[in-house]
Amino acid sequence: MSTSSATLPEASNRTFEVPKHPEWPVLSASEKETLKARIKGLLKEQNAVLVAHYYTDGDLQDLAEETGGCVADSLEMARFGTEHDAPTLVVAGVRFMGETAKILNPEKKVLMPDLEATCSLDAGCPADAFTRFCDQHPDRTVVVYANTSAAVKARADWVVTSGIALSIVEHLKNKGEKILWAPDKHLGHYIQSVTGADMLMWDGSCVVHEEFKSVALERVRKLHPDAAVLVHPESPAEVIEQADVVGSTTALIKAVTTMANKEFIVATDEGIFHKMHQLAPGKKLIEAPTAGQGASCESCAHCPWMAMNALQNLAEVLESGRNEVIIDPATSERAVLPIRRMLDFAREYGITMKGKGNA
Repeated sequence: MSTSSATLPEASNRTFEVPKHPEWPVLSASEKETLKARIKGLLKEQNAVLVAHYYTDGDLQDLAEETGGCVADSLEMARFGTEHDAPTLVVAGVRFMGETAKILNPEKKVLMPDLEATCSLDAGCPADAFTRFCDQHPDRTVVVYANTSAAVKARADWVVTSGIALSIVEHLKNKGEKILWAPDKHLGHYIQSVTGADMLMWDGSCVVHEEFKSVALERVRKLHPDAAVLVHPESPAEVIEQADVVGSTTALIKAVTTMANKEFIVATDEGIFHKMHQLAPGKKLIEAPTAGQGASCESCAHCPWMAMNALQNLAEVLESGRNEVIIDPATSERAVLPIRRMLDFAREYGITMKGKGNA
């Protein structure tokens, strides 16, 4: 098996600024309800629907469901838009989610509370450097995680989510294909360890999931010996090895609702706890420890870019019409092909995508 990582200078020396969590003004209960009522009115007036990711603020998740929208992983957020008749989609999440929604729904207007809300995986895989890396390995099938830009998707043969990546990589391996994988090396190594596929890795990682540390997790497990450990596969291998369940956001939510355990140690973005508490109110949820505990930490267990979504800027975007997601049509036409290839694969092999999406 190949376990090499990207060696281009752009891949090994990438830099991007991780924002501090924005400090939104604290709203009183009455202020919050007034703002939510305003947003509901704007959504109705504009025939728009709100889709929110599991990692966004709980108020946004609740608002999406209260107004006929959805709370889901990024793939289901985009697919929901294709099935809903609203001409405007408002995506509360990070930029690649808005782009994916636009790629799958080019005829619709897609708005986001903040277009600067990116993702460390996306930011750490610039399209120009990635294209050069792919060109150096023309014998490999290019498989990219959904957490990438439209331009990177346009260079790929396949787009995958964590819920279907294992099946697709296994399929490609059985066909004798060698894979160039991007951008998350931890997810890539996990898939490689399960499938045995020949995978050349781009050197990327998630600033949230990379913070989970195995030694600290071992200590927490000793304090809670009956707790099941739930881990997202973007985490380091030493953390994944301690997991009872390894899976995507929706797979981890399902585990909390279906497993008999009363306690769960959860190693993914803390935003997921909102939905877990709603669906399994009797379960005790424990945050897996990060390197930031007891110290200054900008990532810890919550994505700083997801935190850029709030009721305040959601209302402003609906009122102003700003922050529309625009993608070059030629790029979109190429990017939709590997996404459709994944969806066709799921249908052909009877893989249920709902509840098994990516981050």
